Amino acid sequence: MLFSMAKKDYYEVLGVSKGASADEIKKAYRKKAIEFHPDKNPDDKAAEEKFKEAAEAYEVLSDQQKKARYDQYGHAGMGNQGGYGGGGFGGGMSMDDIFSQFGDVFGGHFNFGGGGGGGRSVNRGSNIRVRVKLTLDEVANGATKKLKVPKYVSCDKCHGSGAEGGSYTNCGTCKGSGRVTRVMNTMLGQMQTQSTCPTCQGEGRSIDRKCTKCYGDGVIKSEEVVDVRIPAGVGGDMQLSVRGKGNAGARGGVPGDLIVVIEEEEHPELKRDGQNLHYDLYVSLPDAALGASIEVPTIDGKARIKLDSGTQSGRSLRLRGKGLPEVDGGSQRGDIIVHVNVWTPKNLSREERETLEKLRSSPNFNPSPGKEERSFFERMRDSFR
Repeated sequence: MLFSMAKKDYYEVLGVSKGASADEIKKAYRKKAIEFHPDKNPDDKAAEEKFKEAAEAYEVLSDQQKKARYDQYGHAGMGNQGGYGGGGFGGGMSMDDIFSQFGDVFGGHFNFGGGGGGGRSVNRGSNIRVRVKLTLDEVANGATKKLKVPKYVSCDKCHGSGAEGGSYTNCGTCKGSGRVTRVMNTMLGQMQTQSTCPTCQGEGRSIDRKCTKCYGDGVIKSEEVVDVRIPAGVGGDMQLSVRGKGNAGARGGVPGDLIVVIEEEEHPELKRDGQNLHYDLYVSLPDAALGASIEVPTIDGKARIKLDSGTQSGRSLRLRGKGLPEVDGGSQRGDIIVHVNVWTPKNLSREERETLEKLRSSPNFNPSPGKEERSFFERMRDSFR
């Protein structure tokens, strides 16, 4: 069996409708994550599971590809991708992983560990977004791109600590915990609240002597060459995420991600429509009338098709399996659809004009469409179907 127990619907977990926008989904996740956050629910296993459950739902619904697959197939469509199958986040990802991936939902830094508010705040580096152009051949076969990415990297002098010689002092306000506790007297008695320490901004420590290269930030400007493997079948404006290849987090924090946005270069002859490719073939009147063997372009080179005698303009021929693959690695490929257009010559010589004048009165050259010749409207209607 794929799942050992029934999973809740992801939309139900976050409390949103199936038509919710990306912003509504993000807000709903943030609300759930704050409600069941370990800092607010110390030693509460049920709250921790709900926290992980919400993160799993958001991980799918915030990704357009995964969301579309989930909308169509439900949990069964997730397969073993990401953290699914073996219990999702609960079985495959730690709390640190969740905070690392979704820390930007809560802001620039987040807490690790410590039920009841313990644990110092760890900075998260920002994501970097780059655009990559792909040819149709690269879309069809996949590609590996070497990207030179300007970014913040860990300081090589202080090893990312921000401190000269790695020397720190615990914060005097929070005593190194990164959190401060306040007790308020209310009509119902005393109420205790916790918040991020305002002195150290949750880091729980201060630098004795700042690094002279990064000035205490722990990061410096540089660039890195990143190998990005792009799977076959991707589409324009699709986004791929490379974990941990964004900007380094300040003072030993968690790095952000590299977001790769796909752009497709226009092919000179083939036009893409999902997994299918379209080609406009122009043939001469003699070839359409007599039939011919004609070469047409494909992704891998050329293919030869047979044009039957009496082929009408507007007819479509299908080369099955010559299109693009599924983006998730499926075995099914699209087709190349060849649209036949009979070319009418514009400039005729005297001899050509005389020949056509003789044929004008021939019965075979007078239009007499039968039921098998569909109208333009019918062909358009069937193509949309």
